[in-house]
Amino acid sequence: MSIKITPDHLSRVAVVYVRQSTMSRVMGNLESQRRQYDLAQAAEAAGFKSVTVIDDNLGRSGSGSTQRPGFERLVAMVCSGDVGAVYCIEASRLARNGRDWHHLIDLCALAGALVIDPDGAYDPRLVNDRLLLGLKGTMSEYELSLLRQRGIAARDSKAQRGEYRFMLPPGFCWNELGKIEIDPDEHVAGVVRLVFTKFRELGSARQVFLWLRAADIKMPVVLRNVQIYKLSWKAPAYHKVMQILHNPLYAGAYAFGRIAQQTRIVDGRARKSAG
Repeated sequence: MSIKITPDHLSRVAVVYVRQSTMSRVMGNLESQRRQYDLAQAAEAAGFKSVTVIDDNLGRSGSGSTQRPGFERLVAMVCSGDVGAVYCIEASRLARNGRDWHHLIDLCALAGALVIDPDGAYDPRLVNDRLLLGLKGTMSEYELSLLRQRGIAARDSKAQRGEYRFMLPPGFCWNELGKIEIDPDEHVAGVVRLVFTKFRELGSARQVFLWLRAADIKMPVVLRNVQIYKLSWKAPAYHKVMQILHNPLYAGAYAFGRIAQQTRIVDGRARKSAG
């Protein structure tokens, strides 16, 4: 046991913070979860009065762009002065952005709480430990930015060759060779063809929309934010008709990146939206 862990620390609560960035990692990377939960046993072996595991943020990114109720709960516990140590397997589990990381370290220093990982125990009140913790937080933030930059560069390179796969609009699907082809479902393809036929006949997207509503024809809608391509049949909507008429894929052109992401500050945190 580290000499930095004093009887005063042991008389308080040890908090084990567990986090994974995405639900796919929560379901697939069970070893990381096991390592994080095992820290509770390490805290008990160190002799802490009690151990609390905070795992409310499984499937939530630590980049600061999403709400993390577990992290907010951790900050509140540290502020109360009841926490003797915060356990994590690495700095990136606690935060991937400097704001949250340094805010937590400042609070730990004020409350006299330690930060403990498999490499050792750190006291934020000590200059050398504060320097090491600062470097860990900076490297964690840099690592996330580097991974994102590499991923975006690889995605854009594939898109320039027309090989990047993305969710296609109704009426199209990817074949085994990685090419875009017309959906074999004749019902789906037929409705899309009907939209273009009626547009050439009526000359107005609004008139097409009104005709579809009057004829009570359902339109195929792609469900977003799902791992599996799935269609749902819904009543015609004007913006859906416009999306079909404006999408260059229906004209035979491979098109990706037409909609950019925007970042806004909401309640002091970054929020991303497409537009």
